[in-house]
Amino acid sequence: MTHPHDRATVAIPRMRRILDRSTHRIDTQIEYGTGWRTESESDGSQGFPRIEPAFTLDFELARYDALGLDDGALVLPVCPASFRDFMIFERHAVDAARGLARRFLPAGSRVATAYETLTRRTFPPFRPHALWYRQPIYYMSNALTIVPSGLPVAAPNYTRALDFELELGVVLGVPLRDATVEQAAAAIAAVVVINDFSARDVQLAEMRSGFGPQRSKHFLTSMSATAAAGPALIDRLDRLTATVTINGETVARTGTHNARYSMAQAIAHVSCSEQLYPGELLSTGTLPGGSGMELGRWLAPGDHLRLEIDGIGIIEHDIQK
Repeated sequence: MTHPHDRATVAIPRMRRILDRSTHRIDTQIEYGTGWRTESESDGSQGFPRIEPAFTLDFELARYDALGLDDGALVLPVCPASFRDFMIFERHAVDAARGLARRFLPAGSRVATAYETLTRRTFPPFRPHALWYRQPIYYMSNALTIVPSGLPVAAPNYTRALDFELELGVVLGVPLRDATVEQAAAAIAAVVVINDFSARDVQLAEMRSGFGPQRSKHFLTSMSATAAAGPALIDRLDRLTATVTINGETVARTGTHNARYSMAQAIAHVSCSEQLYPGELLSTGTLPGGSGMELGRWLAPGDHLRLEIDGIGIIEHDIQK
């Protein structure tokens, strides 16, 4: 059956993969606007760029076995070789810092509110570090804990502050090293929706360690069941709209506009004297207003989370105890 979201994005070639346990394989399907077809039946002239797999089929199937996915389930459209997560939106950085202070540093939050009310300027500690204004910054997350949309999830047992983060992800289709911005843009083979689950109470202490996020981030990330073709989107990656819905209520409308850096600039920066390979995943970081910490809306057992970037895909999860 065709999902309404499928009909809304027929101009953009998309890809999905389906678990077939009976034949011990994962089937790839492509959609060009006339319905989903197996990769072998699709017209390659319109092509969805091929991304060489970074892992063996047996390794990937074992991952889905461990997740308990049933036969016929939609799995990751791309099983990424690595995961670099950027922070390219200043508004998110500032609003997330405010939200963190409100929940975990209430006295500091009151001081910040008084400062901003009096001066009509952003409280200086809420602004990104000076390096952020000079170059794209990122951390390396755990590519092996990325799960498909639709999987029920639960908070790890060491947090009481589970949060979501709606992001745009891109996957490389060719090797890169010392790339220009134009070469980096041309290397984007697939575009996906990413949800960077976060344990915010743990994150605060880890960031103060000077080493960046660790267990606060690495435990779980999720990806949309569909990927959109990079070449069809490269000229509009900074003009996409997005929504966050919890329990059927839209709590945020956002998008990819007003980024400090483009993803092509971020990729080119990473490739400087560093070899990049097909299948590597790079993400924008949270879209403005795309996290619960910014909205004051934290995830709880029983919630149904839905994140969507128009034309790209959807992530949905039921939050369990």
